[in-house]
Amino acid sequence: MIVRSCLRDGRGGSPTAVLVGGPVPRVAVPGPSHTVWIGPGRRLRFFTAAGELPACGHGTVAALAVLGPGEHTLHAGGRSFAGRAWPQGGLVAAAFDAGPVGLRTPAAVEVAPVLAALGLAAAPTVVASVGRPRLLVPVTARDELAGLAPDQAALKAACDAAGLLGCYVYAPAGDGGRFAARMFAPSIGVPEDIANANSTACLAAALAADVTVDMGDALGEPATITAGPRGVGGVCR
Repeated sequence: MIVRSCLRDGRGGSPTAVLVGGPVPRVAVPGPSHTVWIGPGRRLRFFTAAGELPACGHGTVAALAVLGPGEHTLHAGGRSFAGRAWPQGGLVAAAFDAGPVGLRTPAAVEVAPVLAALGLAAAPTVVASVGRPRLLVPVTARDELAGLAPDQAALKAACDAAGLLGCYVYAPAGDGGRFAARMFAPSIGVPEDIANANSTACLAAALAADVTVDMGDALGEPATITAGPRGVGGVCR
């Protein structure tokens, strides 16, 4: 089935294929960028067109929506963790424990090719890891974020060389208190992700704060994710 994960006001979200049992796929099913397989004992495995991932936040949210209301113990990426789902206005809300987030400040030479591929000058970046490392990159405003048009081939080469799955570029919170972000992940076969819950959990850890983040606008699929010490999640249909 296809679950729209991390909706914004009941719209948009990231279409995610959810397979319950059956053969384990090798790559994502055609269409959605991500597939989550739910196996015996609530074991989760995640796939894109490029192969298997150790973790996928919005895929985990989609899996919880399919598992249904209640508390669930999930197993993925070599760890067991808590998740929960509950009804919300005819939809399903879900959240899970994203686990510990590793943070480090990279050397300028390490990230310069990534920033160049994004078309950005130097920025106070952070490498954040939950499952795999990714680069958190701040910009000054939503207009700057919306105008990004990365050189995808150069970005993939730069991320591969730095051992990154991609980069999460975010703009500061606006009047409504929401951040905005775009996730470029060519190294896992996803030029731009509609919603990326694990990277949003990384942002919450880097800022040491609860965050609500809007994503997907550049792709015409508005999505919203919340993250903080109590977990990361969103609303699904």
